[in-house]
This record gives sequence, structure tokens and C-alpha cells, in this order.
Amino acid sequence: MFERISNGWALSKQSFRVLMLDKELLLFPIMSGISCLLVLASFALPLWDSKYFDTIMNDQQAPQDPLAYVILFAFYFVNYFVMIFFNSALMACAIIRLKGGNPTVSDGFNAALNRLPQIAGWALVSATVGFILKMIESRSERIGQIVAGLLGMAWSITTYFVIPVLVVEKKNPFEAMKRSVSVLRETWGESLVANFGIGAIMFLIMIPVFLMMVGGGMLIATGNALAGGVLIGCAILLILLISLVSSAVHAILIAAIYLFAAEGEAPAQFDQTLIAHAFNRK
Repeated sequence: MFERISNGWALSKQSFRVLMLDKELLLFPIMSGISCLLVLASFALPLWDSKYFDTIMNDQQAPQDPLAYVILFAFYFVNYFVMIFFNSALMACAIIRLKGGNPTVSDGFNAALNRLPQIAGWALVSATVGFILKMIESRSERIGQIVAGLLGMAWSITTYFVIPVLVVEKKNPFEAMKRSVSVLRETWGESLVANFGIGAIMFLIMIPVFLMMVGGGMLIATGNALAGGVLIGCAILLILLISLVSSAVHAILIAAIYLFAAEGEAPAQFDQTLIAHAFNRK
């Protein structure tokens, strides 16, 4: 266990070094976030004065008529489509880099556009699962949240490698999920612990940022609103930047694990001895 934690930590740092070679990869999480906000606005604004507005904005309230269910499912589908599209573009660029290439943003977009049927299919499956989990959660506040949380965690683990499978192998959603489970079965320990390593690193980085927010709040409370507001604003920007870096590093790590599990060859940017030992087939 300690060895796996050490491997996960080391692989997380190596993924970050790969990101430093292609900082433009951060554009994909940025564009994804902006696009998701536009999707939300495109649904919420036309429904502003209708009873269906709460269907989109209130995540804890179950719809009360059939049309509300249709609107909510459509919102889920479009939102998932946007996120999967940009994640696929990011994953494609990460794989190009790990295979020795020098990816550009257009390479990522071209790869995602060439896989639109697979992306749309996976968005439909993801929207269906997300919709069902929301219904479970909204029917019973406490029990529903627990059940939906457990099912959501299981779903996230099961679909851990779906995006690289869609990008590289162009499989349909159900074949991609089956392939994801197969890859996860071979590398489950390191996959999950390495993912934990990224989360631990980002958490440690977040600690001083949250302290900045607390300090800003204290300054405002003592009458120094300008300095406090500037400090809180800087902290918010840092949180956004850290989230972007975390998303990109996570994609690079998944790509590296997938390439080794699928092709039996460790990416050159990763320590060969470490990754060969860490991902010895189960």
C-alpha cells in the first residue's frame, strides 16, 4: 500500500511535468467551463418566467410534470456532450504528446470532431445515468443521497478509462465501458491511488489559498474592504487555475496508464522503471 501511494505521488508529479511541455492543454478545461455556462444560460434564460426554471436551477427538486423531465434530460445531455467533447480533445492531445508528438489545440479539436458519433453516444449514456441518479437522490433526501452517492462513485470508477478508449479505439459506448473495466482490472490499484495522489497534491496547494480567503474576510470585517476584496479575488483566481491544472494533469495521467495497459509500453516522459513496476499486469 505504501509503495502504491509513493508510486501514485511520483506519477502525479511526472504528469505535471508533461503538462509543462504543453501548457496550451489548459485551454480545453477553460473552454469546457465557459461552454457549460453558456449551456446553462441557453436553458435557464428562456425559462426564466416559467415554472420549469427550477427544473434546471434546483438540483434537489424532482420535476413535477412530463415536460419538465424532458427539459431536464435535454439539459443533462447537452451538458455532458460539451464536457465529453472537450475532455476527448484534451485526451487526444495528451496521447499525442505521450507518443512523442507535439500536439496543438487544433489537433485536439480535429480528434474530437472525428469522434462525434462516439461522443454523442457516450453523452446519451452519461445523461441517462446522471438523470436516474438525480431522480433517486430527489425522491428521498437522506437515503436517496447516500444511494445516489454510492452508485455515482461506482459509475465513476467503472468508466475511468472510457474517454481514452473512445479517442484511441473509437468503440461504441457499451464496448468502451467494457474495455474501461478491462483496463481498470489490470491496473486498478495504481489507477485509483495515482488519482488520489493528484487530489492530495491539489488539496495541499489549496490550503494556503483558503487561508488567503479567510484573511480577506478578516480584513473586510475589520473595515479594510479594498484589501480584503483584492485578497479574496486573487484567491478565487488561484482556485480556478488550480482546478484547470488538476483537470489537465488528471487527463495526462489517465492517458499514460491507458497507453501502458493497452499497448504494454510506458510513455517516454514517465520514469520507465517506476511505471513498469507500478503497472505490472495483475
